[in-house]
Amino acid sequence: MYLNYFGLAEAPFSIAPAPRYLYMSQRHQEALAHLLYGVEGGGGFVLLTGEVGAGKTTVCRCLLEQVPENCDVAYIFNPKLTVEELLSSICVEFGIAFPADNSSIKVFVDCINAHLLDAHARGRQAVLIIDEAQNLSAEVLEQMRLLTNLETSERKLLQIILIGQPELATLLDRPELKQLSQRIVARYHLGPLNRAEVAAYVRHRLEVAGAQRQLFPAALTRRLHRISGGVPRVINVLCDRSLLGAYVQGKEKVDRKTLAQAEREILHTPATDRRRRRRLLAVAGLTLAAAAGAGVVMLAGWQRAADIVDPTPPPTPVELRAAPQNSLAWPADIPVARGKQIAHAVLFKAWGANFQGGDACLQARAVDLNCRDERTSLPELRRFNRPALLTLQDVQGRPFPAVLIALEARQATLVIGERSMDVDPAILAAHWSGESLLLWRSPAEVRETLRPGDSGPGVAWVRRQLARLDGQSPPSANNELYDAELVQRIKRFQLARGLQADGSVGPKTLIHLVEADDPGAPRLSAQSTLPDRKAR
Repeated sequence: MYLNYFGLAEAPFSIAPAPRYLYMSQRHQEALAHLLYGVEGGGGFVLLTGEVGAGKTTVCRCLLEQVPENCDVAYIFNPKLTVEELLSSICVEFGIAFPADNSSIKVFVDCINAHLLDAHARGRQAVLIIDEAQNLSAEVLEQMRLLTNLETSERKLLQIILIGQPELATLLDRPELKQLSQRIVARYHLGPLNRAEVAAYVRHRLEVAGAQRQLFPAALTRRLHRISGGVPRVINVLCDRSLLGAYVQGKEKVDRKTLAQAEREILHTPATDRRRRRRLLAVAGLTLAAAAGAGVVMLAGWQRAADIVDPTPPPTPVELRAAPQNSLAWPADIPVARGKQIAHAVLFKAWGANFQGGDACLQARAVDLNCRDERTSLPELRRFNRPALLTLQDVQGRPFPAVLIALEARQATLVIGERSMDVDPAILAAHWSGESLLLWRSPAEVRETLRPGDSGPGVAWVRRQLARLDGQSPPSANNELYDAELVQRIKRFQLARGLQADGSVGPKTLIHLVEADDPGAPRLSAQSTLPDRKAR
């Protein structure tokens, strides 16, 4: 909303990790140094802890960009698994074959051991990174310790990096995990930013976004540091809301009163403001999390706050942007029970196909389309650039389907029931929980996930597509091997797109690779979302 008003090329304080916005404080550099030491060490455990939003994922992404060429990395970010499930996930991440119906821990461990010995013989090093490791059970942690017993006469075969919240350190202090704790070769707790670092962090992100002037005066640094606690994620949310408030009030920069209002809205709202905010959220159909990014929906709340602190009417730009309505609901004349059937038909029609009823993903495969039911976001849908079926909520919290068929900077087009309507994207975000059904078409060469060590026409297609996206000439040789060099290129591509940098071409990575490779596919925007690499 406020980008043009402040002359910004893009949102500077998105909470999604973006490599271009990376700010490495001294603490982050020290944390990265500990992880790199662990990767280059001789095995055992490395421990990185930090509060929620402290930047652990940022450090991990930096690590993935700097791992040595001879290093194979397995990255697990959902460790709420049983021992068997975790071992199978490790096999999948490292590309280790195992019997399809296996549930034996011994078989999994034998497969992993054989792979690690082979990798060691080829001069390869294996590193296992487990994020959100505070969710691991004591039983799973003990199995992780046993995996570090796999060794040759010279060194351990597996290095394990545990990343988690502070309670992970407490968990590892339990008596039954004493042996594991003794194998931790490096520990680091990532603390918050200090006041000077907060100022540098805010300045860095604004400069990357194209800011030409100081939008957060230096005098606000002390207060921003105090109310955020120096936690980068909290800083992002506070700054984003403060810029929205300054825009709504027609101010050239954020002042103390605007920052105070953002603090009340986000962190610890007084009782009278809580009642006002509950009324506002009830009208908008928002949760607190959705409100943090819902832009236009918060205009009314910001405007009432501005009237209290400054009775001067806002300038014209704010009045023009306050116009969109915020009421989305399922049509009263159509039974909501028919909603999914109608929405699926609309989505399939966008692809030139007829929906015959039943399971949408099975129907998609029948017409040579891929299907994925998942939680996503509007920025991700912009990059995906294909129509999507969204699950929205009306003001009473009742769910209903809608099909997003167009998405531009200031306008989204939805089909709800049998009616098409244009809405502000922020209004759409206010009614949407993130649930979506996506359809896309894969190239004929790629029909399943590609992993390091694979070979075939699908790998060759990935190489050609990466060259195309980088503005390079197609490879002269038809290289069909998924080697270490391709793994690094995929990781860089994934980091640039805000994806999990695991080095494999799974559904999400494939979606981004094919965005510009299907001229007959329907698009949300006629303008490609792919970066122009030649212009850089």
